[in-house]
Amino acid sequence: MASRKTKKKEGGALRAQRASSNVFSNFEQTQIQEFKEAFTLMDQNRDGFIDKEDLKDTYASLGKTNVKDDELDAMLKEASGPINFTMFLNLFGEKLSGTDAEETILNAFKMLDPDGKGKINKEVDQMFQFASIDAAGNLDYKALSYVITHGEEKEE
Repeated sequence: MASRKTKKKEGGALRAQRASSNVFSNFEQTQIQEFKEAFTLMDQNRDGFIDKEDLKDTYASLGKTNVKDDELDAMLKEASGPINFTMFLNLFGEKLSGTDAEETILNAFKMLDPDGKGKINKEVDQMFQFASIDAAGNLDYKALSYVITHGEEKEE
């Protein structure tokens, strides 16, 4: 059993390194530290890798004990190899690519806050009046984005 773990770690380290040796440059130092803390919390057996048992234990610590094995397997299959910290960062880099930095989002809200008060309650209410919400209560965020940027609903 121990030799299998060693092989898993050695092969995984090489694959993870090849996956993205530049992954650390995609994040700020504070983000890397937060990801390291999350990784350490999830690596329940402290072997340097997140595996199915680690995921089960993590979910259990959060009060969710009914997670199915196929759901856990699907999570693990998102990685191209064993999930060490570098692979963990790489997975988050892929998930977060294309998302806006906090500063970009704040700048978007500042457009709705010309007085710089940091609050936009009335404007948000007005904005959501024009939002397309279906019978199930789902918000069409593309339509809302159009309303925010163009000021009116798109003609179809």
